[in-house]
Amino acid sequence: MQNPLNTFYAKPLALYLAAALLILSGLAGPAEAMLLPAQQSPERAAELALVQKTLESKLIQQRLLDYGLTPEEAAARLSALPDEQLHQLAANLDAVQAGGDAVGTLFALVVIAALVVLIIFILQGRIAFEKK
Repeated sequence: MQNPLNTFYAKPLALYLAAALLILSGLAGPAEAMLLPAQQSPERAAELALVQKTLESKLIQQRLLDYGLTPEEAAARLSALPDEQLHQLAANLDAVQAGGDAVGTLFALVVIAALVVLIIFILQGRIAFEKK
């Protein structure tokens, strides 16, 4: 049996394949790849809607304008946020109220006052302050 490389057509075929490979590699343009946007999860859509609803407030829009950010720019930046940051922003929206959290502060003061009264009642007024 004869070696296939020594046949009459082997050498021209190898030269043809090498030339074709060189020509085709020179003709090919740069490869481009990009990520396709994933489908938006329902949680992200809900959080995005919540934050956008909050941004529609006139007070917040005025503050954004004071910082030099138009509502369109704010919406563009909001949609570019990663899922983690959007979730954190949506979770902390309750803390960003215009008047603050007066109910929580009032509740804390009432609890502290009740504890002071309870301690005085338990000690039956035997609290004495001495000068040293």
